[in-house]
Formats: sequence, C-alpha cells, structure tokens
Amino acid sequence: MIEWSTELGVHLRLVIAFTGRRMALLRLATILLPALPAQAAYAQDPMPLTRLSGPVVLDGLSDEPAWELVPTLPLVVYQPTFGMPPTERTEIRIAYDDEYLYVAGRMYDSNPAEVRVYSLYRDGAFSDDLFAIILDTYNDHETALWFTTNPAGVRSDRTISNDAEFTGGGDPRRLLNSDWNTFWDVATQRNDEGWFAEMRIPFSSLGFQDVDGRVVMGLTAYRWITRRQERHLFPAIPPNWNFGFAKPSQAQRVSLEGVHSSRPVYITPYALGGLTRAPELNGNQSAYDFHNDVTNEIGLDVKYNATNNLTLDLTVNTDFAQVEVDDQQINLTRFSLFFPEKRQFFQERAAIFEFATGGLSRLFHSRRIGLNQGEPIRILGGARLVGRIGNTDLGMLNMQTAGENGLPYENFGVVRVRQKVFNSFSNVGAMATTRFADDGTYNVAVGADAIFRPFGDEYFTLKWIRTFDDVDAPGTSFFDASRFLVLWQRRNDNGFGYAGEFVRSGIAYDAGVGFQLRNDFTFINNELKYQWFLGSTSPFRTISIENMAQAYVRNGDESVESASIKPSFKMEFKTGARVELSLNSSYESVLVPFVIPGGPNIPSGNYWFHEGKLRYQLPRGGTKSGDISLGAGSFYDGWRMNLSAAPEWRISPHLTLGTDYELNIIRFSERNESLDAHLVRFRVRAALDIHFSASTFAQYNSAADELSMNARLRYHFSEGNDLWLVYNEGFNTEREVLMGPRLPFSQNRTFMLKYTYTFIR
Repeated sequence: MIEWSTELGVHLRLVIAFTGRRMALLRLATILLPALPAQAAYAQDPMPLTRLSGPVVLDGLSDEPAWELVPTLPLVVYQPTFGMPPTERTEIRIAYDDEYLYVAGRMYDSNPAEVRVYSLYRDGAFSDDLFAIILDTYNDHETALWFTTNPAGVRSDRTISNDAEFTGGGDPRRLLNSDWNTFWDVATQRNDEGWFAEMRIPFSSLGFQDVDGRVVMGLTAYRWITRRQERHLFPAIPPNWNFGFAKPSQAQRVSLEGVHSSRPVYITPYALGGLTRAPELNGNQSAYDFHNDVTNEIGLDVKYNATNNLTLDLTVNTDFAQVEVDDQQINLTRFSLFFPEKRQFFQERAAIFEFATGGLSRLFHSRRIGLNQGEPIRILGGARLVGRIGNTDLGMLNMQTAGENGLPYENFGVVRVRQKVFNSFSNVGAMATTRFADDGTYNVAVGADAIFRPFGDEYFTLKWIRTFDDVDAPGTSFFDASRFLVLWQRRNDNGFGYAGEFVRSGIAYDAGVGFQLRNDFTFINNELKYQWFLGSTSPFRTISIENMAQAYVRNGDESVESASIKPSFKMEFKTGARVELSLNSSYESVLVPFVIPGGPNIPSGNYWFHEGKLRYQLPRGGTKSGDISLGAGSFYDGWRMNLSAAPEWRISPHLTLGTDYELNIIRFSERNESLDAHLVRFRVRAALDIHFSASTFAQYNSAADELSMNARLRYHFSEGNDLWLVYNEGFNTEREVLMGPRLPFSQNRTFMLKYTYTFIR
C-alpha cells in the first residue's frame, strides 16, 4: 500500500479546484464574450453528401446507376502550381449508406502505361500514383484519419494530429502516424483509360458524433500523379502551409443524415510459439554452450465502440512480437536518445494523449510502459478508453506490467481531458499520469494546458505540469517540481512566420511516464522565416530562409548550458527535389566530462563550435529516391565531418531495397583522440501480392558495437487475420576477450510464430 503524502493530497485538491474553477470561468466567458472570428470555411453550412440510392459492387469501377446520381467533387490543382490547369482528368465521388462511407475515384490518364506502382507492401506506397481521402471524423479541426490506395489496391492508413503542424514540440512520426491500422476495404482496376478505385469504410471504424442521426465531419480528397508531382485536391485549400492539403482545419465540412454507427465488438485472440537460442558458459568456464528456451503464449485484445464516439480497448497478456525493431542511432550528445512508439495498441487516437513540454519532451510517452532500455517487459493487461463527447476530448489508459529482470510490478495510469473554447481552434485541457510500483515507489504528474487562436494564424500556448514522487526531498517547492511553457507562433508558411517559446523546468521535475532530456533549466527559443511560393514559370515551388536561435540557462547560477544559432536556406523544385543549406553555431558548457559512445571523452569546459551542412533530396516519384547530406566544422575542441545517405531502389512492385548510411569522422588533434563512427541500416521489403509480404532489417552501429537482424514474414488473410513468422538475432562483432573463451558469433537468436484472428460480433 502506498501512502500519499499530505502535500501531494493538498496539491491534487488544489489542482482539481483550480481546474474546476477555470473551466467554469471559461464556460462563462464563452457565453459572455463574442466568438472570435474563424476562417470563412467554418462560416458556411456543411455540404450534404449523397446517400446511395441503390446497391454498388466494390470492384473499383463505380459504374452502377447509383454512382451516376452522385455529383463529382470540384477539384483544384494544389501543386506544383496552385490553380494551374490539370494535365489529366480526375473524378471523385463520395456517398454513404447506413453502414459505410464509399469513396470512388476515376483517375483518367492519357498515357496509362506511365501510371506508377512501386510497392505492394502495406503502408509502403508512398512514391506511387495515389488516391486518398482524409476525414476529420470528430469535426475537431485538429485530428483526422487518412486512407490511401495505389493502382494495385495497396492500402495505407494513418492518423493526423496537431492539425499537421510540426511546431510547438510536435513529433512528425506521431503527427503523421502510419503505425495505425483499422478495418476498411478497397478495390482497384486499370485499363487503357487510366485507373479506378473504390473505398468502403465502415462507420464503426471511424468514430464520430451524431445528433439525431446527423453527422458533421471534415473531408479532404485528392489524386496524386507522381511522375508530374501533381495533386488534384478537394476542397480548394491554398498552399499557405507546407502540409496544407492534409490539415484537418482546412477540410470541407460535410454532413450525413440518418447515420447511426453500429457498435461491433472486435475480439482478437493470438497464439504465439517460439524458440530462443542463447549462449551460456559451460561448467568449467572453458567454452560456450547454447541453451534453448521454448515460448508458448496466448493473449487477447478486445475493441468495443461503447458509443459512436468512444472506443474501449482491452488487452490481456499483451504481445508485440511482430513490431519492427527500433532504428539504432549514433549518440554524440550527453543526453538520452528518443525512440518513437510503434506498438499498435497505443496508436488508436494517440493524439488525445499528446502533451508536449518542449522539443521532444512530453508528459506521456507510451514507451515507458512495457519497455526498459529497449528490452520488453511483460504487460499483464490493461484498458484504454478514447473518444470525444460534445466538444470535449477524453482519453484514459491503465496498464499493469509484471516484475521481471529485477524490476517491480508496476501500474501505469493516464487521464486526459481537452475542451474546445471560444472557437474551433482554441482549447483548454488537463492531464494526469501515475506510476505505482509494488516496492512502494511512485510518481504522479498533473498538468494543465491551453491553446488559443486570438486572430488570423496566431496561436498562443500555455502549459504547466507539477510532479510528485517518493524521492522528493522534504520542503520541495512548487516551482522546483514544476515545468512551465509559453509559446506564441504564427502558423502560416506563406510569407513571414515566427515562433517564440519559453520553458522553465525545476530541479525536482520528473515525469515518470514521460520523456525529458534535461532538468533545472530555463529554455528560450526564437524562430523566424520567410517563404515564397513561386509562379508557374519558375522551376521552384518554394524558396525559404529561416533562422532559429535557442538557449538553455541553468536555473541555479543563470549560466548558459547550451545555445545554438541555425540559419538555413531551402529550395523545393517542382520536380519534388529539395536542397537545403544550413549553418549551425553551437555553445556547450560541460561541467561533468562525458564519453561519446565508442569514442573519446569530452572534458569539462566551455565550447563554441560551428558547422555547415548541405542536403539534397531526390524526388519521391521514381524507381530511385532518397537523400544525401554532407556537413563539416568544428566540434567541441576538435572537428567533425558527417556524411549521411539514404538511397532507396524500387526494383519492382514486388521488391524494394533501402539503405541508410551515416559516417561521423571526429578528430581531437591536441589530445590525439579520434572516432570513426559508422551506422548502416539495410532494408529489404518484398511482397508477392497484397496478402503475402516479407521484410528484412539489418543494422550495424560501430560506436555501440552492435550488429543485429530482424526479419518478418506475414500472410495477411484479411483485416485482423494474420500469420507472422519473426526472426531476431544479435551478433558479437568483437569476439576476442582478455579473460575467458572466445565469444560466439551469435549473442541470441529468436524465432517466433504468431497467429491472430479477429471475431466481429
């Protein structure tokens, strides 16, 4: 039993009282104050979608009589030049019935042999010709679901959060999250006129709010012609943002009548069997023998739409054997590395749990659950409830992990509430996280946040978090255990843009279920940029100049711990290629010497160092793509040269090869120390068809002296019904040891066979 301190109880009561009073004041303000002006798109009535008048067959052609009564959407060319005449004819129709949303696209092409299909791999068709729909199902102008297919009928689905804005601490891998999957169907056909597609998306896979059967949501649809880098878009969103075509806030509001989502229960049991082979020293310590460990597991996931807009997920003996391993990284800093979440259970409406606290730091990071230094810890079970009630986002999560590898049993809890106020772009919210262990240790964090759009594209953000744990010293002050964030930014990439951010973090602040790089600091960040969208006669689509200046100041003596100034110049060609030239002047005050993994020490001292970098990115619409960058300059009391390349070769729709290579050459001449750090990742993705696929991922990190391989073979019978064969192995690259026998080449080897089947009731 964990006894909460008196101070913790007092603070929690104060937080609850403060939050309640502030919500009451905000509700009163909403009534008394006039609504702030919103963009014109929200002043108009939603566009009614057409209910199908008869049956349709999901074959891709959309040639049934019912489709002829559905009007086509008015399209505009979004890029390469906004408003230019389309080079090909495109027809997009949207309709619905009682159970499904139907999306039909007729992508006519004057040269159908040039229609590009490079991948048959699920969620891998990024460089192909594409047909897509983006749905802001909760009509919150901030989050959306993105469904895409290519001419071969390969499905890709992902989620969008933070209105597709990569500012204010947003992580691009979460803002556009391709690890999310749901239930839906697609069919495509190709002929001498072009290619044709039909999507059928169950309302039960979307989640929405209906008022007496009337549903309002945001809708964006587009066609992508990859050989021309041309996007046909509905509605006519201006190119004022680098990712404007995917912004939920710019989507067309549409209405559906007589829609009541069904509430099926998805029951997904799994069976897992495997063999792990690991070396052990023999009895006389003269050699290694291999020991085999057999694994047999069963588990269960349940998904239930408690209401049209609330989804409950339950899990027992959770397993993530089929998840691809993390990308290794070279760490040249004194801070921890950040790794994104890839596990499917944590993906559903994950944006609700976003609470960035500056940079990559966040109040909640789901990788703290069931993982310890990258190694899995058994998750005994848990529950997750996410959704939206009226104008309020709600998220709750509770997970229980087992005590393994010397770690205690732990329970993790998260509650998130966020309420729209004033207009569609402003909200206030609160979040709490808990972490309790059976050895008596605990960590609790409570926070409040608010984001307001007072006018135009101006956004003002406020955040506060207070943490409590069992190691807090007596008398720990409110400020010592708190973090504050203030951010003002202009969210518009056409013309002048800026952002100013202030963060203060106390010495005792510790988000036990979050991620943070440092503590006891004050952070100041300023960003300025100007971007031009060029006309039809220019070879460039955009040209921009930017500058970022930031500093971390120690709270104790107000000395600067880290600082940087980074001006950059960027050019985007209408072919899709990009060029970036940047300079980076960095200051680091090192009080305690640290070691670069695999390399030399960095002595204590104060350092200014400067680096220039050139990066070139190939267009994505070809058999070969990728990017290459080269940087050089001073590095602490020495110098560094960095080379990175990420080429990808699409040999055929059945086979794609990709390599990431990074080289860091570091020299400290006065100390006669050096480091040559290589990082190599090699990926092979193969697909016989949309059902049978395989991937191999090998990587080597010379700085950490790690060599590993991950291979996954998948047979996808249908959505929710999969068979996986997974192979993982780590290797010893330095096998000779000073004392003892020679190490075996294999550190460990694992084969896992996993089968999942989803029952829908």
